[in-house]
Amino acid sequence: MSRYLVTGGAGFIGSTLAKRLLQEGHDVVVLDNLSTGKRERVPEGAEFVPADFTDLEAIKPHFQNVDGVFHVGALPRVPLSIEQPVETTVNNVIGTLNVLVAARDAGVKRVVYSASSSAYGATEDLPNHPDAHPKPLNPYGLQKLVGEQFCKQFSMHYGLETVCLRYFNVYGPNMADEGAYVTVISIFKRQALEGEPLTIAGDGEQTRDFTHVLDVVDANIRAMTSPNVGHGEILNIGAGSQHSINKIAAMFGGSVTYIDARKGESRHTRADISRTKELLGWEPSIAFEDGLRALLKEWGIVDG
Repeated sequence: MSRYLVTGGAGFIGSTLAKRLLQEGHDVVVLDNLSTGKRERVPEGAEFVPADFTDLEAIKPHFQNVDGVFHVGALPRVPLSIEQPVETTVNNVIGTLNVLVAARDAGVKRVVYSASSSAYGATEDLPNHPDAHPKPLNPYGLQKLVGEQFCKQFSMHYGLETVCLRYFNVYGPNMADEGAYVTVISIFKRQALEGEPLTIAGDGEQTRDFTHVLDVVDANIRAMTSPNVGHGEILNIGAGSQHSINKIAAMFGGSVTYIDARKGESRHTRADISRTKELLGWEPSIAFEDGLRALLKEWGIVDG
């Protein structure tokens, strides 16, 4: 078994990943400053380090004797990056650089980096292919893109194996209801439970590719262990399908109200996962309709 470090392991995706790694018998170190994560999310059995990866000297000791690093931690919301470009850049760019430096200096074999489909931005050709020229529409997309480039540089110059996974709208059990990372599904959940109309930004015909968190976790583990990657490859982690915000609202049920469209967001996203299938043997196992319907039943929004 291996010893893995998960940054952001007190958050939605990171805690789900840490739990899976523990179930497989690995030793797990969770590094999180709890700015958006919660201590109670850290699974029992994981070693918890309350540290901020923007502080290189503070985190370096915890990378010793680690076989692989899952860099999940970030300040991941588009509106937040527009409102606070300096703070989010420090976290998402300098923080990523620090993680790579700490991993290199400790002799870690591989880093799996949680990238983002926000890097595609204004690209009009669908599905989004990793070779498409990125046109990020907001600081967050740019920050995550820079992180990808650092990963490739560290593989080129220092021999640190890296893999970049571009997530497409992750959802699932225990997703955040508050803080920096709140998706449209979380917003609709709160509004539905409080008996409020669902607020839809723009005309609601914008579409997104949604990925269940359990599929994202599976992709991370494959990226860490596959012999086919390790040179900064960019791989899409999505379902390869599109769903409009209006469709999602209809699945929730109830009344809706339309508000102004948000700045800096893509109109449509859909992942081309052909390269991910080829290199990792990965494809999603949970259809979006099934995954969302299960959440709606769990939350008591629709009948079982």
